[in-house]
Amino acid sequence: MKVLAGTSRGIFSIENSQALNVLETRRVRDLVYLDGRLFAGTGNGLFVSNDEGESWQLAGLEDREVWQIRAASNDVLYASTQPAGLFRSEDGGVTWEEVTTFAQNPESDKWCIPVTPPLPASARALVIDRDNPAHLWVGVEVGGIMRSTDAGETWTLNLPGENPDLHMMFAHPQNPAVLFASTGYGRLDGVAEMIEGNAGVFRSDDGGDSWNYVWKGITPRYSRPMCIDSRPPFGLTVASAPTAFSSYKNEGGAGAMLFRSENEGESWRSLCDEAHSPATENFHGLIPDPGSPGGVLIGSDSGNVWQVSNDAEWKQLASGLPAVLSIVVL
Repeated sequence: MKVLAGTSRGIFSIENSQALNVLETRRVRDLVYLDGRLFAGTGNGLFVSNDEGESWQLAGLEDREVWQIRAASNDVLYASTQPAGLFRSEDGGVTWEEVTTFAQNPESDKWCIPVTPPLPASARALVIDRDNPAHLWVGVEVGGIMRSTDAGETWTLNLPGENPDLHMMFAHPQNPAVLFASTGYGRLDGVAEMIEGNAGVFRSDDGGDSWNYVWKGITPRYSRPMCIDSRPPFGLTVASAPTAFSSYKNEGGAGAMLFRSENEGESWRSLCDEAHSPATENFHGLIPDPGSPGGVLIGSDSGNVWQVSNDAEWKQLASGLPAVLSIVVL
C-alpha cells in the first residue's frame, strides 16, 4: 500500500514505514485521486500529478489556499478556497474560472474567522450531488452552508442548528439527500458557549433544508475531521477535540477522540484504543481505508499517520512528519 500524506510543509510518499518528501509547499489541505490523476489543494494553489505523486505541477489558483477538489458526474471539477471562493473547471483542471455568484452573494459580507484581527473565511467543505451535478453544497468557516440547485447560478444559506462554523461535509453514499456536517464553536461575532449543541455533528435528511443534531452525549464536542465509508454499513467516522486550538503541545496533550457511527449518527462508539483514549495528539487528515472495510487512515498534528481498524486496532504507518492534514491511498 502506498500512502501520500499532505502536511503543513508538503507531500510525503509513505511505503514500508519510510517517508519521502515529493513536494515542498504549504498546508496541503486536500489530496484526491480523480480520473487517473492526483490533485493537491495547498496554501500555494492547486497542484496535479500524472504519475501517482512522483512529480507535481502547479495547476492554477496560486493566489488561493485550496481546501477541497471534487468532481461532478458530468466531469466538471470544482475547487473551494480561502478566501472563501468557488472555482470551476470544464477541461479536467487545465483552466479554472471563478463561480462569482458564490463570493459575491450578499451573505458573504459577514463571513470571517473571528480572531483578532479577523481572517478571511474559508470555503472548506464541498459536496456535489452524485445524481444531479447542478446541486452543490459549500460549507464556509465561518459563514454556514451555501446551497445551489442550478450549478452556482443562485445560492441559499442554511445554518445547521444556527451554527455557521462549518468544517467538513459528506453525503451518504447511497442517498445524496442525507448530508452530514461537522461544526465548531466559531460564530460571526466570536465564540459560542462550549456546551452541547453548539458544536458537533449535524445530519440533514432533506438535502440541507433542515438539520438534526446527532452529537448528543459525545465529548469532546469540537468536531472537525470526518469521512464516510462507501461500503456497507457506511460507517461515519469523526474526530473531535475540546477546542479549535487543541494540540499535542498543550499541557496534557490535545485530548482528542475518534468516533464511529454505523446508523447515520443515531449512536456512536469509540474507535480509540487504550493509548488514544483520549489521544495526546490532535487529528486532521481522515479517510476510509480502502484495504480494510470499516477501517480508516488518520493523520495527526504531531506528524503521525495511523491505520485504524474497525475493531479499534491502531498501527503506525509513519512518524516524524510535519502536521498531517490530508491523506490519499494509491
